[in-house]
Amino acid sequence: MLQQIRDRTSGLIAGFVVALVSVPFAFWGIDSFNSGGGDPVVAKVGDQKIHDSQFRQQYDQRYQQLVQLMGDNFRADLLDKNRLREAVLRDMTQESMLRQYTQKRGFYADDATLFDALSNEPAFQRDGRFDPEAYRDALMRVGFSSERYEAQLRSSIEMNQMRGLLVDTAFSVPAQREQLARLQGQRRTLQYAVFEPGKYHDRVKVSDEDIAADYDKTHARYMAPERLRLDYVELSLDALPPAAQPADDILKPLYEAEREGRFASQEQRKASHILIGFGADKAAAREKAEALIKQLAEGADFAQLAKENSEDPGSRDRGGDLGWIRRGQMVKGFEDALFALDKGATSAVVETEFGWHVIHLDDLKPAQVRPFDDPQVHAELVTLYENRERQQRFQEMSDRLEQLAFENADSLAPVAEALGLKLETTDWFERGKGSGVAANDAVLSVAFSPELLQDGENSKPIALSPTALVVIRKNAYEAPRQRPLEEVREQVREALIHARATELAAQEAQEVLNALAAGTPFQEIVSAKRGELRNPGQITRQDDKVEAPILAEAFRMTHPAEGKLSYGQTTLSNGAHAVLVLSAVEMPDAAALKSLAQAQQQTLKAHEGGLAFASYMQVIEDRVGVKLMLPAADTTTPEEP
Repeated sequence: MLQQIRDRTSGLIAGFVVALVSVPFAFWGIDSFNSGGGDPVVAKVGDQKIHDSQFRQQYDQRYQQLVQLMGDNFRADLLDKNRLREAVLRDMTQESMLRQYTQKRGFYADDATLFDALSNEPAFQRDGRFDPEAYRDALMRVGFSSERYEAQLRSSIEMNQMRGLLVDTAFSVPAQREQLARLQGQRRTLQYAVFEPGKYHDRVKVSDEDIAADYDKTHARYMAPERLRLDYVELSLDALPPAAQPADDILKPLYEAEREGRFASQEQRKASHILIGFGADKAAAREKAEALIKQLAEGADFAQLAKENSEDPGSRDRGGDLGWIRRGQMVKGFEDALFALDKGATSAVVETEFGWHVIHLDDLKPAQVRPFDDPQVHAELVTLYENRERQQRFQEMSDRLEQLAFENADSLAPVAEALGLKLETTDWFERGKGSGVAANDAVLSVAFSPELLQDGENSKPIALSPTALVVIRKNAYEAPRQRPLEEVREQVREALIHARATELAAQEAQEVLNALAAGTPFQEIVSAKRGELRNPGQITRQDDKVEAPILAEAFRMTHPAEGKLSYGQTTLSNGAHAVLVLSAVEMPDAAALKSLAQAQQQTLKAHEGGLAFASYMQVIEDRVGVKLMLPAADTTTPEEP
């Protein structure tokens, strides 16, 4: 039960729910499914199609995120790429499915809800407040338009509305919480002995005949896999040299084109407000707001009235202070009233979907345009020019790279020379075990393709990232081969010794169990064997002083009868065998049980909500319809039926 709850509250469902409401999801999540043409289809979701190019883009992004997240600890050879492909395709189909379902069911995130999500994202804030320039710059850095980003974020909010309606209805009853608390609060008194295979190696003797016989049975383990070495040239935007310093006659037109959007600051108004919610009686709420306006006209302090009466928790304690506001940050009715006020004036009662507002204009900053000769403006223009010029050169060189690689199909040397790129060669690598360029999944899928291995021509440019391309060709190739016994003799010997030593360890563990059943004291029988006795004493389910398999087995064992012991056995991840002796199970006392039961309420709610959401996801999938056109493990040659 406890493991199921952990799975439901920390696994796929919880992770997917978090993704729905996070801003990074909108940056890196699934883009709209609009591409088409000759692009093969890998999945159909309702009336939408997921194309191979979209899948590859999302897979590459997820792969690069893993590389960045793990840094020097990343190892491509340890990554299960089939599972990663399956996870990416699953996420894409689930999001498309949920988008379609929530749209058809009428879920909607209004502008106020959208702005609330935007304004609370730290990436879009300066000095703790939403800043339109920070918002625009953040989107520009990742190549998003505000329309595209807001559409995706709005859709994510709508999906979360649907999920909330379901998950928020989850509940638990006291009996469930008490049962979970009893399980969670148990303490068990444990001893155990570990029998390591390494301690039995000296008891194992293997002959040359044993080695030869074992090799004959297991020779398939000793295949040398195919391996490959590549020549390649890489074109990277970041590696391109900067452009020459532009003169003012080049920057001036750029300034004119960008002046309104980049160098003009909007008018800002510093405002305070008092919010009176509609409540059960909208008319009475308005009368209260009008009474406050009357008090203000008679000299009352606005900040004090806001602290005493406003129902806006975000500004009430600050005397209603909303800070500096630009157009587009507030709902229309509020904004129209604010920008109609003179400095120091108070509005009449203003109605919005949130309630009745009394608005006071504390101060204002008129719109300004930073001049061309401002040093900061000049620096921004230079950076903007250099970035655009580098991007233009990258695009031109990308087109030239593809043309040259095609025209000089039997060599990369002319390509490198013509573009001023370095011709490089990878080390030998196997499938999934390369480094550098050879660790990139897109490169690997092309490198081991029949076209590259058999035809010996240059590849088409392969995207390593949105700003880096590589063209590869085979330098040398070795097909899989059977390694002869003489080459792997020591490996076979070590494997055979370890296998027999593991059998001896298991045999001694079983002998200890048999002796315990016959009444021999645990310490006495372990001392006579090669086991290592360990005595952790009382342990809990969250204990970290014993190995995970030991902990799991200890809490699976039956309660010992009065004056008796319970015995168990398990295998550790390194092949060692362990014998466990459980002497006592202590339940939490009444006070601890009550505290634990209260603490479990949210855990159980999340568990039940996860179960409900997972079930409903299956219902949605059946209604919308999801069809995979081919396994996610291989999207190199998909075909649409």
